[in-house]
Amino acid sequence: MSASVVRATVRAVSKRKILPTRAALTLTPAAVNRISLLLKNKPGFIAMKVGVRTRGCNGLTYTLDYTKEKDKSDEEVLQDGVRVFIEKKAQLTLLGTEMDYVESKLSSEFVFNNPNIKGTCGCGESFNI
Repeated sequence: MSASVVRATVRAVSKRKILPTRAALTLTPAAVNRISLLLKNKPGFIAMKVGVRTRGCNGLTYTLDYTKEKDKSDEEVLQDGVRVFIEKKAQLTLLGTEMDYVESKLSSEFVFNNPNIKGTCGCGESFNI
């Protein structure tokens, strides 16, 4: 039998300040207003669900769906009365992300300002981490 090479020590730490956790996803006022409006027009649905799918030329893309219930593995973001659920697969990719809603003359869309993204495709639809 060989002896263990690795050793670990456990220490109790008292009077240590606990840092608040960052929200997985923050919503801008424009995103809150748009989600609220979308959900009002869809009775029976309680929240929007954000996910990621393998698609596009750069690997991943966001998905947005209406949902009637929270899955066991979803993370819930509640901000200004609006609920957004994050699928388990998307939770790590969305940490620290800001979700915005932008309208221009030609389009209106949700925009994810994600500090974790390493690259995007030319059209901006797909990304990699």
